[in-house]
Amino acid sequence: MTVRLIRTFDDPVLRETSAPVRDFDKELRLLVKRLTATMNAGSGRAGVAAPQIGEPVRVIVYNYDGKSGHLVNPRLELSARRVTADEACLSAPGVWWPLERSFMVTARGHDMFGRPVTVRALSVLARVLQHEVDHLDGVLFSDHLEAGERERFLAAALSG
Repeated sequence: MTVRLIRTFDDPVLRETSAPVRDFDKELRLLVKRLTATMNAGSGRAGVAAPQIGEPVRVIVYNYDGKSGHLVNPRLELSARRVTADEACLSAPGVWWPLERSFMVTARGHDMFGRPVTVRALSVLARVLQHEVDHLDGVLFSDHLEAGERERFLAAALSG
């Protein structure tokens, strides 16, 4: 399976709102396989969203701590409990930054065949799911930072 290049923070496709998937067809299954191959191509990769490989549709893949899979048209239910931890993005390689996120999420969507899927996640996997779904909405994790922090993050991300 072809591994795709990860788009970087300055690529406009990462700012687009992704289109919902309407056809659960061979093309979608191929996209899920490409995303999975791309995620598995490097160490430390816990998730990839379709926009990160230039496909502005609502599909993510994830693999963390023995839990792996994909979600098509995901919707998140966030817990009120929030935690701050370092976060990174494949679109800004080598840059880690502290970010507050919900500690627990319930993600609902579909698999590549259109069957309903529910994923309940805590801690790091919850963070991964939130991060990848943000990509589907054209949101970069730096958007969650305060202005001064965002400037420092972007300077580090774009210089690397």
